[in-house]
Amino acid sequence: MKIPLLFTTLLSLLLNAASILSSPVQDPELVVQEVNEKINVSRRSLGFLSCGSGNPMDDCWRCDPDWEKNRQRLADCAIGFGKHAIGGRDGKIYVVTDSGDDAVNPKPGTLRYGAIQNKPLWIIFARDMVIKLKQELMLNSFKTIDGRGASVHIAGGPCITIQFVTNIIIHGLNIHDCKQGGNAYVRDSPEHYGYRTVSDGDGVSIFGGSHVWVDHCSLSNCRDGLIDAIHGSTAITLSNNYLTHHDKVMLLGHSDSYTQDKNMQVTIAFNHFGEGLVQRMPRCRHGYFHVVNNDYTHWEMYAIGGSADPTINSQGNRFLAPDRVEDKEVTKHEDAPESKWKHWNWRSEGDLMLNGAYFIQSGAGASSNYAKASSLSARPSSLVSSMTDGAGALSCRKGKRC
Repeated sequence: MKIPLLFTTLLSLLLNAASILSSPVQDPELVVQEVNEKINVSRRSLGFLSCGSGNPMDDCWRCDPDWEKNRQRLADCAIGFGKHAIGGRDGKIYVVTDSGDDAVNPKPGTLRYGAIQNKPLWIIFARDMVIKLKQELMLNSFKTIDGRGASVHIAGGPCITIQFVTNIIIHGLNIHDCKQGGNAYVRDSPEHYGYRTVSDGDGVSIFGGSHVWVDHCSLSNCRDGLIDAIHGSTAITLSNNYLTHHDKVMLLGHSDSYTQDKNMQVTIAFNHFGEGLVQRMPRCRHGYFHVVNNDYTHWEMYAIGGSADPTINSQGNRFLAPDRVEDKEVTKHEDAPESKWKHWNWRSEGDLMLNGAYFIQSGAGASSNYAKASSLSARPSSLVSSMTDGAGALSCRKGKRC
């Protein structure tokens, strides 16, 4: 078999699986069963291996058949601006055994109980489960949520909030059908709970957070953004995620007037932006954004947009434009006339443009010092298929490579 055929087969199966996730949560156990069957069968039939894929984050750990015994090694594999996010690497393993939720008095064994602890924890799951949170999951600092070895869905309720905390890793989760929460009390540490106003309904909300790595998650069909980072958040890597069936995918920056976001630095790498996406992949305001080796197979309005003079460095991505002539532009300069945005530093280097896609560059070009600081060098866009064909939550089994 030739590699393109393998990729086409797997992509078809993953898109079919994503269409299941995009529907309302009616029977969560059926969702888990159907998604796992489609993805697992395809990966077994394709002899799914990551070694030498050219994806440096995956090649750091996925070749290890004893990954389950060496879980915390993952914390040393991040690249990009979130590379120093160690999560719960230096803490104990905490096992989620109970899919229930209590926003104020969480029980030991539940996800929320582990997430709010003051000490570092590496959180794993005893079995496949669907967790319908009653309110936002407020993570405390130095936490890893590691879904490897189980099929874990955070779905049907409010989802994950990273607010004014640091060193967070979220890996291997299915996050979809997220709803608004709020007007309720929510605990964020063993000693404190407070009243939360209405939330946006994001899949992952990063609010004033730093050193954050979101990796190998499958996200779709949330009320607001799939992943949003605002209010001075920085040192973030968003990698190897599979994003589908959503309108406003990623918002990076609170508002054009919130100048504290000028320190925001985000790496967006090896993600697959797939079926049913409309816009904001990402939509940037202030700061610097390194968009590298992602696969864009669908958008309806635009792929990468921005306002308020962000620096966008696009390298080695593959952009497949929609068939509509009016929507082939990758970029969108929002809320500004050309007399302003022509000075914004937006660079495209080594990007592969398909089906008429085009990227409008502006400014003097992103400084090479920025790319160096991100610690991630772009691979050729011709390798995007192999580097992103494992995007999304993986099916990892003990004693076998993921």
